[in-house]
Amino acid sequence: MTPSSLPRLSAHRPGILRRQAAPAPGMVHLGLGNFHRAHQAIYTDAAIASHGGDWGIIGVSSRSSAIPDAMHAQDMLYTVVEISPEGSNFSVPRVHTDAFTAANDPDRVVQVIGDAATRIVSLTVTENGYHYTPATGSLNLQDPAIRHDLANAGTSRTPIGQIVRGLQQRARTHGGPVTILSCDNLADNGHHTRRLIREFASLLSPTEATETLAFIDNCTSFPSSMVDRIVPATTDHYRNLVAAQAGYADSIPVPAEPFTMWIVEDNFIAGRPAWEAGGAVFSNDVAGYEQLKVRLLNGTHSLIAYLGALSGAVTIPDSVAHPHIELAARSVLRDEYLPSVAVPAGVDVDAYEEQLFSRWRNTALGHRTSQVGSDGSVKLRQRIPLPALQLLANGGMPHLLALTTAAYLTCIAPLNGFDPGPQAAAMEDPARALLSTSAAQSRSGQELAQRVLAEHHLLGDKLAGRADFIKRTGELIDTLHAHGPIAAMADAGTPSRPHASSLQTTRSTP
Repeated sequence: MTPSSLPRLSAHRPGILRRQAAPAPGMVHLGLGNFHRAHQAIYTDAAIASHGGDWGIIGVSSRSSAIPDAMHAQDMLYTVVEISPEGSNFSVPRVHTDAFTAANDPDRVVQVIGDAATRIVSLTVTENGYHYTPATGSLNLQDPAIRHDLANAGTSRTPIGQIVRGLQQRARTHGGPVTILSCDNLADNGHHTRRLIREFASLLSPTEATETLAFIDNCTSFPSSMVDRIVPATTDHYRNLVAAQAGYADSIPVPAEPFTMWIVEDNFIAGRPAWEAGGAVFSNDVAGYEQLKVRLLNGTHSLIAYLGALSGAVTIPDSVAHPHIELAARSVLRDEYLPSVAVPAGVDVDAYEEQLFSRWRNTALGHRTSQVGSDGSVKLRQRIPLPALQLLANGGMPHLLALTTAAYLTCIAPLNGFDPGPQAAAMEDPARALLSTSAAQSRSGQELAQRVLAEHHLLGDKLAGRADFIKRTGELIDTLHAHGPIAAMADAGTPSRPHASSLQTTRSTP
């Protein structure tokens, strides 16, 4: 059966929903993409099923109307397809009460954030959505969208501007408290979000700034969180899978791996759903789990994606299936990322590593190297500098972190005459134009690394001053261009066979 021959998913279809009535709204979520719909929405669905509560979610898409329109056509429903080699499981969460597009209705974003019924505003807008300068951690005041939002109260375009204007409405109308919950891959994301929101508020007129900052300080909270689930893009494959196995048409199913994790700081000024019913862990050591994920998982994932793309691998499982890439991934994880991580109490690092590789080998999921490798100019700045600087300070050379940087640049900004392949070409990156200009002006990897790392500070100010790391990155760019990924991995010191790790790790106390 094909989707076109079947009835559309709806709340009236028997056997689909465990709750016929959607909950009353209590949350606004900015960033109505696949990750939110397969992660926070699933935890919220479990919380409501277990403990009830008015925690329905109003979903806000930034620019595209595709998902909101499809959700309205399907009674705010969609299918989460858990994919594994053993088979597929289907579930239909019943938590969204409405969905709309911010670009089409900017006033309404402020309205729903300011509504007294809203007690949590959550975000999955990616690192780019915070419109900040990574080198300073402050708002990018040269960003046209931020400048627009500061000058135009009613038509905010950025999540930071939208939240501040919504908080102003709350302060003026009812004064009710609200929690702002970042679920993006940013270091210390709760405090990071609070800092940006206070900075934006401080740039308003003196009277507005004083009133808004007082409300932020007294009536909001900003818990930090760590989220983890592999959620690929929706394709016709998953639409056809739902049609064939579930017997209905769903235009926006969300594929996801079975594994899911959510670590949250329990700091909610206006209450929260019982997310622990869905498996969320409330912890005072979010930072430890965050380091574990951003470096061991995300950092290693990036190396797998770039080396895989340069080797012709379409998916992450294809990439990990290359023995040399698996060895490089294990080496960067153990030898270069792990020493910088304060491992949370009770976490078995060896078991965590094996779990990661099991997830990356999920051939049924087929996470694309081009998707994982996108936005590296933002992601790598979160992942590489601190571990690299720590190793350099101890007299070592982070060869595989340099290789990650070199492989990224080879994918996004190859030197003249070099074709990195279709997977690299499909990667999206906000810095591609700048980096491509630098590559066009460079005669070697050494020149490219110097321009990008030292002059443009791709990985921050501190690594910009490390001539030894820049030189090593340039050497590996040249090796990748001249001899390919396997030679570059050998040049970076990847072992020829698995090795036992004898790393010294710092473990936090309970």
